[in-house]
Amino acid sequence: MTLHVCEHPIVKHKLTRLRDKDSPPALFRHLTNEITQVLIVEATADLETIPDIRRTPLADFDGARLADRIGLVPIMRAGLGMVEAAQNLIPTSRVLHIGLFRDEDTLEPVYYYDKLPEPPNVDLALVLDPMLATGGSAIAAISRLKETGIERIRFIGLIAAPEGVEAMEEAHPDVDIWLASLDDHLSEVGYIIPGLGDAGDRIMDT
Repeated sequence: MTLHVCEHPIVKHKLTRLRDKDSPPALFRHLTNEITQVLIVEATADLETIPDIRRTPLADFDGARLADRIGLVPIMRAGLGMVEAAQNLIPTSRVLHIGLFRDEDTLEPVYYYDKLPEPPNVDLALVLDPMLATGGSAIAAISRLKETGIERIRFIGLIAAPEGVEAMEEAHPDVDIWLASLDDHLSEVGYIIPGLGDAGDRIMDT
C-alpha cells in the first residue's frame, strides 16, 4: 500500500475552511467538491490511454481517451458528497453503490445495501469516503468489491486517522490511498482528531 497525502497549498487552504465549524453546509459541500477534484486528478495520474483520432475545426489530431472503465464507489452516505466532483472529471464513469454505516456503540460497519454487477463492468474502482477513521467501512466495502471480481481498487478520502490507515494496510495492502490530510489520532468514541466533525451530517445539513 502507498499513502499519498496532498501537499498542494490550495488544498491546504480549502481544507482549513472545510474543517471550520462555522462553515455553512453549502460551503462545506462546495469545498468537498473542489478538494475531491484535486485528489481524483492525483489518483488517476498514471492511468493508461489509447489513441483517439479526432478533428478540430482546422485539422485532424492524435488525441487520447482512457483505456480503463472507471467505477466510482461512494460509501453511503457521506461518500455521496464526493461523487459529483468525480463524475464531472470522468463523465464516462459508472457509479456503484455500497451502503454501510458505522454502529456508534461498537464502531463496526453495518452493511445494508449494494447493487454491484457480477461479473464487474469496471476495470478500476475508486472508493470515495470523506473520512477514514477506524477503517471498518472502507475495509468492508473493498472486501465486497473484491468478492465481485474487481482487482484494481483505490481509496480517495479527505482526512484519515493513522489507525484507519494502519487497518487498511493490514486488510488490503494492495489498495493505495489518496488523502488531503493525515490527522493526529482517533478519539475514544472513534472520531478523527482534529477532524471536521461528522462529514455526512455537514454535507446533508442534518
